[in-house]
Amino acid sequence: MNPVTDWLASRARLTPTREAVVEVVTGLRLTYAELDRRVNRLATALQRLGAGQGDRIALLAPNAVCYLEMLFAAAKTGTVFVPLNHRFSVPELDYVLSDCSPHLLIVHDAFAEVGRALSSKVNIPNVLSFGEYAGLIEDGQPETYERVTGDMEDPWAIIYTGGTTGQSKGAVLSHRAITWNSVNTVVSWGLTEHDVTALYMPMFHTGGLNALTMPVLHAGGKVVIGGDFHPVQALRLMEDERCTIALFVPTMHHLMTESPEFAAMEFSTMHTFLSGGAPCPLGIYEKYWSKGLAFKEGYGMTEAGPNNFYIHPDDARQKIGSVGVPMFHNQVRLVDEEGQDVPTGSTGEIWIQGPHVFSGYWNKLEITAETLVDGWLRTGDLGRRDEEGFHYIVGRKKDMIISGGENVYPLEVEHVLAEHPGVSEVAVVGLPDPKWGERVTAVVVLAAGTELGGDELKAHCTAKLAGYKIPKQFHFVAELPKTSVGKIDKKQIEKGLTRSAG
Repeated sequence: MNPVTDWLASRARLTPTREAVVEVVTGLRLTYAELDRRVNRLATALQRLGAGQGDRIALLAPNAVCYLEMLFAAAKTGTVFVPLNHRFSVPELDYVLSDCSPHLLIVHDAFAEVGRALSSKVNIPNVLSFGEYAGLIEDGQPETYERVTGDMEDPWAIIYTGGTTGQSKGAVLSHRAITWNSVNTVVSWGLTEHDVTALYMPMFHTGGLNALTMPVLHAGGKVVIGGDFHPVQALRLMEDERCTIALFVPTMHHLMTESPEFAAMEFSTMHTFLSGGAPCPLGIYEKYWSKGLAFKEGYGMTEAGPNNFYIHPDDARQKIGSVGVPMFHNQVRLVDEEGQDVPTGSTGEIWIQGPHVFSGYWNKLEITAETLVDGWLRTGDLGRRDEEGFHYIVGRKKDMIISGGENVYPLEVEHVLAEHPGVSEVAVVGLPDPKWGERVTAVVVLAAGTELGGDELKAHCTAKLAGYKIPKQFHFVAELPKTSVGKIDKKQIEKGLTRSAG
């Protein structure tokens, strides 16, 4: 047996008075010792409510300290934390809860109505309001829980995927996976107790919990939890809290860098801006670099980390668009349809191996068997590797367009279109076509005050793209649909275009 370490108790022992977490909306600030005491009281309450080893405990809430309290209490009691995507509809949440059958559900006041609807549909032994939750961890409550010594392979969390490619799946993250993702990140990225991160990524998502939050806490740094994302507020928070590193999705970066406040700020304490969740338009790199700021991309997914590559900011300037080389404790392969490694410079599916990889999908053995093959995680993403070993993400395998027998990678076309100063956002998809099989189609959001047509954008593409890659159709829209974590939702775009064509 490989016993689980109580992370928080260890941190509270080593750095008890160091500030661990800040909740901007409420003004709550907790040291490691204070956070540990709150979690101990919650662990006591969980056991009094009958939550035993392996039982699921679910949370429906906006970003808040309660996510960390629930996660660390699960580690102490052997329960399994299930953060719920609060942007899901009631039927989607109904499915998730029916799938994971939690022993306990905590519902924040902001989602009280949704909680009542779910309580009438799903049989959950204990459903508590946020006021009742707060009462469990108030000062004066006992800390008499019985520590459960689990194994590193035991589940620590189940994070449900966004469901943009089908029904949502519960990715089971063991103590081993979360711990090794953190170790890998701290070692490879050089995080220390002096790091402070601003958190605006949703905490029901692996990017919110595992990309920087858990590694920074592991290293003894500080996590500053923002409220709803507003670009100016996020910029000011990073200055006020003297943040050193932060992760945002490309849409957030776009909004921040377009604001006048961005141009005026110095970011004297920030050593790295990170982009993740989706490939980043290359123009955003330039906006950070023009201010002398370090900017780079990462790559990951719920099932793997989400951290898998490292690139030094200096290399990011030379290898623009690259996510770098595999991190210290994981391996990466690029393979063809037969599972054979592709040569340097060729495109292949990204396969990942390492102790940070998930255990499988909850209640989905067949899909798990298709995804985990001979110890490797088949990501469904496409990438290429250059002669120096630097990796570039090409796009999702399912997004690849086959037009006239030629492979078209939407990301390449999107990067070219995004270089046009009149383009604010763009998505490229393939639509059915009787002649070409699939028709390369671009959906464009124009920059404010810009008048632009499809012919001008085609001419812009001509110098940089082969003819078969140039979109045959352009659609201009006010905004692009986004997923619950801020990614451009191509599934919704394709549905909308198909309906309008019909």
